[in-house]
Order: sequence, then C-alpha cells, then structure tokens
Amino acid sequence: KVLDASTLSFGTRVRWFAICFVAGIVCSILGTALLWLPKGIKLFAVFYTLGNIAALASTCFLMGPLKQLKAMFEPKRLIATVVMLVSILLLL
Repeated sequence: KVLDASTLSFGTRVRWFAICFVAGIVCSILGTALLWLPKGIKLFAVFYTLGNIAALASTCFLMGPLKQLKAMFEPKRLIATVVMLVSILLLL
C-alpha cells in the first residue's frame, strides 16, 4: 500500500505523514543531543540519518513515492537532491 498512495484514504495518508514527520524530528533532535556524549558521534550519525529519512519519507504518504521522486529529480531541484543524498551518505 505504501508504494501506491492513491490506495490509502486521505486521513490515513495524513496520519502516516504526521507520524513519520514527528518521528523524523524526534530522531534528528535525539541524534543532536547524543552528539555531546562520549562516542556519541556514531549515535548522532545513525539517529540524524534516520530522522532525515523519516522526514523525507513522510511526504511519500502525501504525494506518493513515484511522484515525489519525479519532483525531487526535476532539473530545478536536482542539485539540492544530489547534495542532500550525498550528505546523508557521507554522514554514515
């Protein structure tokens, strides 16, 4: 069902968007807080990356994954998309 957002009701899509978006924010904040612990850099990398992926995935529930990927790789957004994806990979 996740691969085809049109099969989900609007309420379900909004609910999962909110859940993923909030989880993304929580993971990102938690990762940033863990950065200050000893050996926290690894935890930061994992939680911050999970947070970014969850926040990015949240919009898949509103738009659908294929439509989102098409929008992300439009010429006007291509550089930003590549920089974001490379940054996530380099963080890990």
